[in-house]
Amino acid sequence: MSNELNYKTNPLNGVSLKNLLVEIVEHYGFDILYAYMSINCFKTNPSVGSSIKFLKKTDWAREKVEAFYLYEYRNMPRASSEQFLLPPRDRIIPDGDVPGEPTELSLEAAEEQRESRALRWAAKGRGQGGRSGSGDRWGNQRDDGGDNRARNRYDKSSDDSSSDEGDSDPWGKWKS
Repeated sequence: MSNELNYKTNPLNGVSLKNLLVEIVEHYGFDILYAYMSINCFKTNPSVGSSIKFLKKTDWAREKVEAFYLYEYRNMPRASSEQFLLPPRDRIIPDGDVPGEPTELSLEAAEEQRESRALRWAAKGRGQGGRSGSGDRWGNQRDDGGDNRARNRYDKSSDDSSSDEGDSDPWGKWKS
């Protein structure tokens, strides 16, 4: 029962996505939202309507905006490690935690934050953008020093075992 009471103290309780987005756009603007969250709907033809359409379809983006609303706009204390694993609307806010004034944010501070994150990623041995290794889009590792047979298995022009007789094409025999 106490969880239900605490749930009602969540600043997101009863706030629609549209009202939440209107509040933070009026206060910060689309430029600041894009700089801090890197969600493309805040950069390319930004409007509240198109952003809401995207956020309703995309869970990760909606949760990112809701977390921004809680911890930057409403200036709530950070969630515990157990609560952090839950979506922002499902988090239980302790009774003593009250919203504060919105955090003052700037484009310069966003750039500094982005640079410090890049340095931390580099220090951990990860590549730029948070992806590990030099893998392709699906995480497969590339071997740029070899003949790339595994990566390019359907391109027979780079395969040394292919012959000009058409034996490398399993479907080529039906023609003759």
